Parts: sequence; structure tokens; C-alpha cells
Amino acid sequence: MADVLLEGRDLTKHYPVSKGLLQRTVGWVRAVDGISFTIERGKTLSLVGESGAGKTTTAKAVLLLEKLTSGNIFFEGKDVYRFTNSQLKTEYRPRVQSVQQNPWSSMNPRMRVRDIIAEPLVVNTKKSKQEIRSRVLELLEQVGLSPNHADYYPHEFSGGQRQRIAVARALALNPSLVVLDEPVSALDVSIRAQIMNLLKDLQGQYNLSYLVIAHNLATVRYMSHSVAIMYLGQIVEYGEAEELFQRPLHPYTKALISASILTLPEEDGQEAKQIILSGEMPSPLNPPPGCRFHTRCVQAMDICSKVVPQVRVVGQQRVKCHIYADPSVSPGSS
Repeated sequence: MADVLLEGRDLTKHYPVSKGLLQRTVGWVRAVDGISFTIERGKTLSLVGESGAGKTTTAKAVLLLEKLTSGNIFFEGKDVYRFTNSQLKTEYRPRVQSVQQNPWSSMNPRMRVRDIIAEPLVVNTKKSKQEIRSRVLELLEQVGLSPNHADYYPHEFSGGQRQRIAVARALALNPSLVVLDEPVSALDVSIRAQIMNLLKDLQGQYNLSYLVIAHNLATVRYMSHSVAIMYLGQIVEYGEAEELFQRPLHPYTKALISASILTLPEEDGQEAKQIILSGEMPSPLNPPPGCRFHTRCVQAMDICSKVVPQVRVVGQQRVKCHIYADPSVSPGSS
């Protein structure tokens, strides 16, 4: 049985849109609209999709930086929203850390590296100054930096080195889960592989779980054990990473893969053609009826604009698409 570390169950986050002098609510932005996922201990789940799909909002919800409209987050089987402030401080927040996309903006340029890495320890533990200093030097070595770097300032490092510092800071409290928000997208291509290898090595060494927010599918395929494809606040396909890349089911997943540097698997012995999506993602303030992807889907049927598709299990994947509906469902039904 899978050892589930964190489970998101029917997560929903809607932002009110106000108008007028009295700031009357005139609508809701459906940033995240009823998604569910699990992250196993020692494994990586990646959330993938275009800007505005709801990936970062989901990550913020996991980090408790956004309060959900509805839904539950379970950590080691316990409902996080039932935790007391004391439990959050001791049982959740220290064990769920993050690494941001831009290591420059996430660091105080006036602080030395030793103080940046030590900050979580100072705030959350009662360790002595000597214990904290030893831990900082240990962390620097673990991420491939020299203990001498402790006295430097962030501007004295390259982008890749700053990201290593960010990783060291995230590991300071021995977390179980690290949220990685586009961890290598701000780095030169030559440095990305080094950081990804570092993250995978640390995962194996400390049995870490990762929640990766990304749009680069090459990064996702290399890092992930499972992948959730998001579109307009919903998960449209979810499954094991390698199976999803080898046999994508949802038309949106196929389009993402065909548009990346990856090649779409051959179909019926013929090389698959690149799929070009028309238009842009609709506004989450007024999502289309039925399947939210139908306005851009090259395989859209009449039913797609009328009926919300149910989640179907196909092989080891879960897909939200009418193409995989039961035979009893007629494509023209409403």
C-alpha cells in the first residue's frame, strides 16, 4: 500500500471580483476548482499547465499561504485545517518547505549566506549558536557549496549557486515535503541539469517528497514519479509520469507534449503530427460550459460544450474527457 504523505481532497479556491464604490462582489475567479491528488513519501508529483491553470495557487494552498474556499489537505492522514496554531507551528510548517523560482528575489541581499540558511533554525528551534553554525556548514556541503561561502552575500554567487543556497535553507528543518515552484526555469540550460540532479540526490538521501510546479516538460519527465495536468483550475489528466508521457490520453496533454522538445508517441505506426492549439486559455472568471478545454480542442464533440466530463480511469491514468466516456454515453447527448 502506498505511503501517502500529503493528500489534497477536492481543493477549491475562488477569488471574489468586486466592483463599484461599495466593492460589491460581481463574480468569482475560479483559480482552483475541485482538484484532488496525493503525494507519496519519497516521491515527486508535478503540476503542469499554462499560466493561469492554477498550479501556483495550489502550491500556496499546500504551504498555507492561501486559505481554501473549500476542500481539505491531509498530512500523514491528519486534516491540516483542524490543526491548532501550536500544531501548525510544530507538526506542519517546519515539515513543509519551499524553493522559489527566482533565488535572487527570495533572499535578503543584506544578509550573509550563513544568516539566510540559519533563519529557519533561529525562528523554529532552540538550538545554540554553535549548533546552528554547525548545521549551516553541513547544509552548505550537502548542496555542493564550500563552508567558506557562509560569509558571502547573495550577489556574490551565480544563479545556480543561489538556488543551491535556497535548497539548503529549505532543508534546514529536515522537512518531509518541499514545494518546488519552477525550480530551474530561471537558470541557464547548462545549470539546470546540475540542480535537478542535486534535488534527486537529496530526495534519495533523505526520502524527501516534492511537489513540483513546472511548465517545462523535459524537467517534469526527469523529476517526476507522477504528473497532474491542469487546465483552467482543474486536473484533466493524472497518472504515473512515464506512462503519461508514453501514452498521453487527454487532447490537452497531447498538445503540451507535441509543443515541447519531447516528441509525441507514434499512433498506428505513423509519426504523430504536432498539435497547434488555437486561441488562448479562457478567463477563470467565466469558464466555458461543459468541458473547459472544448473551445480549443481539435477533437471536440457536441457533448463537450454541454456536459462536464466525468473522471475516467484508463489503464493507470485518470482522464477527464468525453472521448473515454462509457459506450452508453452518446456523443450527441446533453
